[in-house]
Amino acid sequence: MLLKDKVALITGGASGIGRAIALAMAREGARVLVADKAEADGKETVRLIQENKQEAVFVRLDATDPAQHHDVVKQAQTLFGRLDIACNNAGVSVGRSGAYRPVGESSVDDWHDIMDVNLNGVFYGLRAQIPALVENGGGAIVNTASIMGQVAAQRLAAYVASKHGVVGLTKCAALDYAKHGVRINAIAPGYVDTPMLRFKDDTERDELAAKHPLNRLGKPEEIAELAVWLSSERASFITGAYYPVDGGYLAQ
Repeated sequence: MLLKDKVALITGGASGIGRAIALAMAREGARVLVADKAEADGKETVRLIQENKQEAVFVRLDATDPAQHHDVVKQAQTLFGRLDIACNNAGVSVGRSGAYRPVGESSVDDWHDIMDVNLNGVFYGLRAQIPALVENGGGAIVNTASIMGQVAAQRLAAYVASKHGVVGLTKCAALDYAKHGVRINAIAPGYVDTPMLRFKDDTERDELAAKHPLNRLGKPEEIAELAVWLSSERASFITGAYYPVDGGYLAQ
């Protein structure tokens, strides 16, 4: 029970890595707020948690709206009396066009769509969450970056830029609030078997798997275990760090 009696907020908790983090944190004793704009899937995450006799609630969140981040934190404080842990996990890989294009052919709308969720959403989350953790005398925040926070890939400029931004933002926030006992770290998943990849055919999925020395896609649960550990007292001397969970991708 690494997170016993803690209150944890997970954005993007309706599916994929976010759902896995919510389930893992509940298993470790946390009371969990599942925040997402996908209400049906978010409530399904809550049902899965409650099925195991653990505590969770769904709260609606559009990660691109700064006011909603503040509302969600207030809901945590109203429902559970405090907030101890936040995971800023909400993310998208493609904009409204659904296309991956070289930089010179990319649309401004796609750029803003991706930045608004992946980078601005993390910033808005931090602004709302940090004061609540400072008020408690400390806490932990885990931001979901990506292996693309360190390297790049063709036709992914907005996604890569957003994830590089998350890494830099994480480090700055960690330095700003270390003296308040708030630890802030970033995790960097490789290619993981989540709904983001479900639209790819078997050949494409095999090609992505082969990019990793372990020769497979990651599992959401494997990413969640690191998020849990970084949120626990076992990681009490870790802040401002960037942790790959990538099957060896970045070692190449």
